[in-house]
Amino acid sequence: MAKKENYLISIIGVQTVDGESDRVEVITTGNFMKKNDRYFVGYKEYSGEEPLSHYDNLIKVDGDVVTVSRKGEIRSQLILELNKRHQCVYNTPAGNMTIGVFTRSLVNHLTENGGMLEVNYTLDFNSDMVSENSFRIKIEKQTNEG
Repeated sequence: MAKKENYLISIIGVQTVDGESDRVEVITTGNFMKKNDRYFVGYKEYSGEEPLSHYDNLIKVDGDVVTVSRKGEIRSQLILELNKRHQCVYNTPAGNMTIGVFTRSLVNHLTENGGMLEVNYTLDFNSDMVSENSFRIKIEKQTNEG
C-alpha cells in the first residue's frame, strides 16, 4: 500500500444551467494514494459562510468509474461511469433527493505521483436535464522547502 502524503489539489468545476455557467475554483491540500490499481483523493472543503464547518470529500478512481463521496451536513455520493447513467441520492436537511447522473467523458491521467482527472457529466431530476457539469482535478505532490 502506498503511503499517504500531502498533495496540492486544484479543482475547477463548471456547472451550466439554462445556458448560464458558474465556475468554481478550489485549491487545497489533501491526501492521494494508489492502492490495488485504484486511486484515492481525500480533502476537506470549507464553507465560505461558516469557516468552522467543512465537508470531507473522497474521490475514488477505479478504471472508468469515479465515485465522489461527500460527508458533512449534506451527504452525497455521485457515481460517474463513462457512457452510463446512475441514480444517485443526495441527503439534505429537507430530505433525500434522487438524481440521475450521466457521464459523457472521463479522462484519467493519474499516476502514483499525482496527475489530472477530467470528467464531464449531466444531472437530471425526474428525467428532465437540470445541468451540464464538468470538473478537472490536478494533483501535485507538495514540496517542503525551508
